[in-house]
Amino acid sequence: MSVLENFRVVRWLRTINLLCQAVLFLTLFAGLNYLADSGTWREDAWRYDLTRYRRYSLSPESVAYLRELSRPVRIVVTRTEEAADPNLRGLLREYVYATAGNPDGRITVDYLDVDLNRRETEQLNIDQANSVVFLCGSNRATLTMDELYRYENQERHSFQGEQAITADILNVANAGRKKIYFLVGHGELRPDDVDPVRGLSQVRQFLYQRNFDIELLDLSVTRRLPADASVLIAADPRTAYTAAEEEPLRRFLAAGDGRLILLLGPGHRHGLDRLLRDWGVIADDDLIRDSGPDNLTEDGDLIISHFAPAHPVTQALLHSSFKARLRVGPSRSVRPDQSRAAGNGLDCVTLGATSTTAWGEVNPAVRNGAIYDPRIDVRPLPSMDPPNRLGIGVAAERAGARDNLPFSVRSGRLVVFGTGDMVDNARLGNEGVFDIFMGAVNWMAERDAQLNIPPRPIERFQLSLSPREHDNLRYSLLFALPAAAALLGLLVYWTRRS
Repeated sequence: MSVLENFRVVRWLRTINLLCQAVLFLTLFAGLNYLADSGTWREDAWRYDLTRYRRYSLSPESVAYLRELSRPVRIVVTRTEEAADPNLRGLLREYVYATAGNPDGRITVDYLDVDLNRRETEQLNIDQANSVVFLCGSNRATLTMDELYRYENQERHSFQGEQAITADILNVANAGRKKIYFLVGHGELRPDDVDPVRGLSQVRQFLYQRNFDIELLDLSVTRRLPADASVLIAADPRTAYTAAEEEPLRRFLAAGDGRLILLLGPGHRHGLDRLLRDWGVIADDDLIRDSGPDNLTEDGDLIISHFAPAHPVTQALLHSSFKARLRVGPSRSVRPDQSRAAGNGLDCVTLGATSTTAWGEVNPAVRNGAIYDPRIDVRPLPSMDPPNRLGIGVAAERAGARDNLPFSVRSGRLVVFGTGDMVDNARLGNEGVFDIFMGAVNWMAERDAQLNIPPRPIERFQLSLSPREHDNLRYSLLFALPAAAALLGLLVYWTRRS
């Protein structure tokens, strides 16, 4: 008898074989876990995204920016991880993965429910649920869930989360905070005022959460504008600026990179006619009226439903989850002077316009020997469709060839709204107000998503069946599948019995 035929030898060989298999099996899983936990493996791992729109991968532009981050960024989602949007949850995992090899600029993600984690959210000064907060040192920014999507016909059309998140990461990682100066001295609304009618304290809070510093500027005290002024805002001046106060603003814009937002309510002289004329904008001294019942609220506010479709100021409003509408109080008409704008090399766009039933009402007076009828005093806007509308906002920018350049060239910009109290504490929550105001601020501060990251379409699958096909499918599920299972059972039973 050979050794291999010996019963004891065979038993020991089988035992050793089983032990070797167990050791190899455990070693394989230990090695895989070691490699998965290794930082080098995570950086050099081969990862393939086979989805149609690369749904689980960051764009090369985002990856390039993340590799250059020099400060850590903490992202706080104010929902539990299980309840968070799955698109957002998967995207944030990619940001964490992309910065795992960058210890100086690592991104961390936390999920905190503002109701269940009161102590921690209060320490972080977070009170808004269903939002994404970016923290880096003293810098912070906030995104709402609606800002992660583009909407069409009140339905989510595409996911633009990567574009918005990458932009906010870069904003808060920047060591400096951009400054916005509010002009005072002429009865303007002030950001340090908590009055519900004449205060802008809520605007101040929202701008601070979005990484802006707020300062006041009185042109009657100083004629020199601060060098660190990113944007100037004049909110509802009640008395006219003098020529000496207007001149620094004209120089600020004429220098080529000044940014100014004007909210000019009706019934008050503003004294900025030369400045507006330089920029091809006309602010009429009138009061907009509307006879359409669908264009007015119960308390007389105007409802604006027509907006420029392709301008950064209106994008957030047009892509919001609700129907694009803007509710404003007393307003004057604002329109572009296209001939003067073209002569000065300006791009002037009407941001929003009234319905066709609105008119600009000036104080009734005798004009050319006849009684003036305000209803016929309609100033047409050729850029709108149809043209017989009144504008309530205009954006002007120095025209140039920057779109053909591989880099961004800063240029002067002016935004004029024909309503003064649009963003006060009482009206900031009105429909569409916050979106269009923040659109103007972000465009002025060059935070209007200049990243070349396309949104990802949301795929929808729909099975279209005729009534006959629907009945066939129903009968198949009710009878055909159970019959097939029963037949298979009978075959198995017959085979085993035979």
